[in-house]
Amino acid sequence: MSAPTTPGPTLPAAAPAPTATTASTAPTAPTARRLRGGLLDWRVRFAILSVIWGFSFLLIKVGTEAYAPFQVALGRVLFGALALLTVLLVRREPLPRGLRTWGHLTVAALLLNTAPFSLFAYAELSIPSSLAGICNATSPLWGMALSLVALSEDRPTRRRFAGLGLGFLGVLTVLGAWQGFSGVDAKGTAFALAASLCYPIGWIYVRRTLAGTPGSPVALTGGQLMVSTLQLALVSALFTSAPGSFPLWPTLSVIALGALGTGMALQMQYGLVTEVGPTTAQMVTYFIPVIATTAGVLVLGEQLHWNTPVGAAIVLAGAALTQTRPGARKPA
Repeated sequence: MSAPTTPGPTLPAAAPAPTATTASTAPTAPTARRLRGGLLDWRVRFAILSVIWGFSFLLIKVGTEAYAPFQVALGRVLFGALALLTVLLVRREPLPRGLRTWGHLTVAALLLNTAPFSLFAYAELSIPSSLAGICNATSPLWGMALSLVALSEDRPTRRRFAGLGLGFLGVLTVLGAWQGFSGVDAKGTAFALAASLCYPIGWIYVRRTLAGTPGSPVALTGGQLMVSTLQLALVSALFTSAPGSFPLWPTLSVIALGALGTGMALQMQYGLVTEVGPTTAQMVTYFIPVIATTAGVLVLGEQLHWNTPVGAAIVLAGAALTQTRPGARKPA
């Protein structure tokens, strides 16, 4: 199973092997898809997933109103881990085993959860949630650039190079480069872009070290979130003080960010990948900045200038080009 680029901390582990069935007991294709997908049509679940991850940046913004960024990230992985551990308990699935596996999960947790979640929370102290959501959409661009160097099977093509250049042109448009980046907080934007860069670095590491590791994606990701919880608990204890109060809306935002945006959303993503394939499932990436921008403007009253949606559209177009693969050659 290849992993879509998302703001969530998915782990591209090998999917469980399909159960062998005899010809007389094997379900038909439509029935199998219904069994995998549940009661809701995959398009409905796709839309719900887009909304959950699109609103994640708004939830981060609200959470930072009462809690330090490290504490927001800690709450996010804690409640996400609890959600996935509950699923494992219901399914009676074990956590991953082996020191080597847990060692790689520790690095994966740092790259895919601890670092990017903290960086996004710090970024939203000074930039709008809509800008953070757009910065997140640059992950496919960073991923393409890195994969050309780190993964020998990803060969450069003119189309993918064009997508890379187009995407970063979109970033410059969002930031208003022709105005000297005036009105844009450089530090916060750099944090958000660095968070987006963490994801493809983490994916490359996981692809090289954990591909084919025994265990379901839910078990591996649950273990990864447990490790990230320990990492952020240590960092929070060292660099932040305990909150003096627990305001209602920031607290609910952090809980929702973890339980929904990092727990339930991952379950939905796994179901979509199984039902419609990773290529279709990863298209959710292109809806996230649109929803994040809409939520920031309508709910938080953030200002929206013309270059923000135009630049975001250019970024998404470039990201889409970088994800294209050359078609199979026709036989002579």
